[in-house]
Amino acid sequence: MKKSVIILLLCFVFTVNAQIKGTATDKEGAPLSSVSVYLNNTFTGTTTNDNGDYILDIKKPGKYAVVFQIIGFTTLKKEVNITSFPFELDIVLEEENVQLKEIVISTKDNPANRIIRNVIANKDKNTDKYSNYTAKFYSRGLYKIKDAPEKFLGQNMGDFGGGLDSTRSGIVYLSETVSEISFQKKSKKFKEKIIASKVSGRDNGISFNRAEDANINFYENSVEFGNDLISPISADAFTYYKFKLEGSFYDKNGKLINKIKLIPKRKNDRVFNGFLYIVEDDWALYGADVSVTGAQVNIPIVDALHLKQNYNYSVENDAWVLISQSIDFKVDAFGFKFDGRFSAAYSAYNFSPNFSKNTFSNEVLSFEQNATKKDTVFWNKLRPVPLTKEEVKDYLIKDSIKLVRKSKIYLDSINKKQNKLNLLSPITGYTYRNSFEKWSLFFNGLLGNSNFNTVQGVNTTLGFNYFKRLNDKGERWNSGVKANYSFSEKRIRPTFFFTKKWNYISRPQIGVSGGVTTAQFNDREPISALDNTIRSLYLRDNYFKIYEKEFAKITYSEEIKNGIFFSTSLEYANRKPLFNINNYSFARQSKNAPYTSNNPLDQADYENAAFTAHKIATLNIGATFIFNQKYLSYPDRKFNMGNDKYPSLTVNYRKNFGASNTALNSDLFTANLRQGISTGNYGDLTYNARGGLFLKKKDIAFMDNLQANGNQLTFVMDYQLNSFGLLDYYKFYTNDKYAEAHIEHNFRGAILSKIPLLNKLNFHFVVGSKALFMSDKNPYTEYSVGLGNIGFDKWRFLRIDYVKSNHAGIKNDGFLFRLSLF
Repeated sequence: MKKSVIILLLCFVFTVNAQIKGTATDKEGAPLSSVSVYLNNTFTGTTTNDNGDYILDIKKPGKYAVVFQIIGFTTLKKEVNITSFPFELDIVLEEENVQLKEIVISTKDNPANRIIRNVIANKDKNTDKYSNYTAKFYSRGLYKIKDAPEKFLGQNMGDFGGGLDSTRSGIVYLSETVSEISFQKKSKKFKEKIIASKVSGRDNGISFNRAEDANINFYENSVEFGNDLISPISADAFTYYKFKLEGSFYDKNGKLINKIKLIPKRKNDRVFNGFLYIVEDDWALYGADVSVTGAQVNIPIVDALHLKQNYNYSVENDAWVLISQSIDFKVDAFGFKFDGRFSAAYSAYNFSPNFSKNTFSNEVLSFEQNATKKDTVFWNKLRPVPLTKEEVKDYLIKDSIKLVRKSKIYLDSINKKQNKLNLLSPITGYTYRNSFEKWSLFFNGLLGNSNFNTVQGVNTTLGFNYFKRLNDKGERWNSGVKANYSFSEKRIRPTFFFTKKWNYISRPQIGVSGGVTTAQFNDREPISALDNTIRSLYLRDNYFKIYEKEFAKITYSEEIKNGIFFSTSLEYANRKPLFNINNYSFARQSKNAPYTSNNPLDQADYENAAFTAHKIATLNIGATFIFNQKYLSYPDRKFNMGNDKYPSLTVNYRKNFGASNTALNSDLFTANLRQGISTGNYGDLTYNARGGLFLKKKDIAFMDNLQANGNQLTFVMDYQLNSFGLLDYYKFYTNDKYAEAHIEHNFRGAILSKIPLLNKLNFHFVVGSKALFMSDKNPYTEYSVGLGNIGFDKWRFLRIDYVKSNHAGIKNDGFLFRLSLF
């Protein structure tokens, strides 16, 4: 009874607020979604929902011309005389009547090419007409699932928020956002203020539907659509596309609209399929109906993305501007079948805004106070696109059960199921949760925490972590103990830690830790324990050089100002050398015996260590500067976006003092400069430069030297740009001056897509260069060429590089195989 009353109330609210309402269908009676509905010669409008329903809010009775527009159907203009409200207006749209007139096509060109060239030539002219504007933006995100699996990898998947029916199908995510946006073309600035945000079944109501993310702009050479795709009207369009004029038709104002088919020259390029609609003489976009595959946007689990855009003519500035957009997607992977849509509507454009010097800042997104707490009555007045019955039901069900799901009885019942132990818990790990009290206890299992090295033999680490969340603003603390047991040494090395965080804005964090552990001589950890285990057991290679450290440490970090991150640490340690005690390997003893020693300075010296045992204190003070950092301000947190126009700089001062041998004390300054630059259709450029300087050259402990990250593996599972490909792990180190530089350019499809036969493979061409300089050694350099995006179908995670190195006239070369997920 109570639910029926709520539904009736909602229907009443819809009716009261609806001025003009109705349904848009095709000739077969099928509902048409994403139809733009607006008053003629204005941007007062809305779009139809997935059921074809719309509500157009107007202020007073009178005569109006209502326009219905969607790509693929003939635009309809209805003259109406409204004397009372609500006014019902159902319409039927006919498919567009595209006609191809007899045209004499020369052997040098075709009419579609002429049209596209004119569009490219007029891009700046057209976009200058709305170079500054403000507008209202509405977006809706909807994910649905069909036949959801009950378990995945042994884990219960739950009911996805409570929106599934008996077949485990239904809505798993529904969100809406209404915001005010400001845009400036020159120097390209964007700002968004969210007026209202809502997520079905969630308390905080924070939707991540951003207007800037929805800004898919074909007028740019590179279109941000999951990946940087080549625009069909980019400066290089004819390198990637062929074009065909499908026909033309006249719009409601008598403008001739050309329908241009996009024909990719190579299907594996980062290009679109589908149609562009171009306004004759204005040479502006009238609409787009295009699609891309998941492989093209580097989201392999997505089958396809389908984009539709509708533009409307503005009399005020003689321009065609975007009024609606929809993105549809389908996912079918690992037993999950998702489909969804992100729809957006733009209205209330102002092309003569009064921007001041304070209009735009590094804060590109903000929330109005209480934007996430708007009630149903407010939303029904504000929402420009009506909800479907399915969406209304989802809000009702999830909003009614969210209070229940926060209750102690419900959370305890869920935890009772989650907290059950099973036979694999000691291996995979186990978590005990108390969701109502907001704490959990985690036991890390043997899986992923066991390895082999020549010092400890087989060793495993077991431990417990306790986590407590104090509030939703980021205040929390975490503590734990771990114990590493070495079967060869027959000894335990215990450690503990405690961390406390206060908020999600500046993210201040303090940490205390201590105990007994092992550490690599190079604190940049050039080889992982897993890689070393595999190489040792199967090939009898020993690259993992470690020492023992008894330590106590305190750390603190915080973003003290936007883009300025401060960090410091103080550690007191007792460092002790370790020696090989285990010579076991799957490899035959006679094949490659024995293992090299644990001395990185002389791997044939099994008697002497790389350093003498000592005690020492280490103070680090560092700062990272992300210049002109853009950020998003949410009600209880801050998301930093960085700024790829500028590099980020990290500087650090390290002071070693209080050593049991005063000769080991030292002062070191280091700096690191790095940046990733998108070059649009020509791929991505990345560089990383690092340098260091000791105030005084001294005979310090080996692990305190500046060291390069080497590599002696043919197959690398954890590749870092700041690693050298063919350099032995501990060959280069210094206690004086040091510098290294790495640069890499991934051309993606910009080069290989132009080579016949190779372009069918969809490989990416990658080039790189590396250099290492030390005051007491000759320079070391590397150059590489490689192929990325190697694989099959959607799964392309392999990269192969050919590397050549040069040091003091000694040259070397080799192939590297790498996992590359991006």
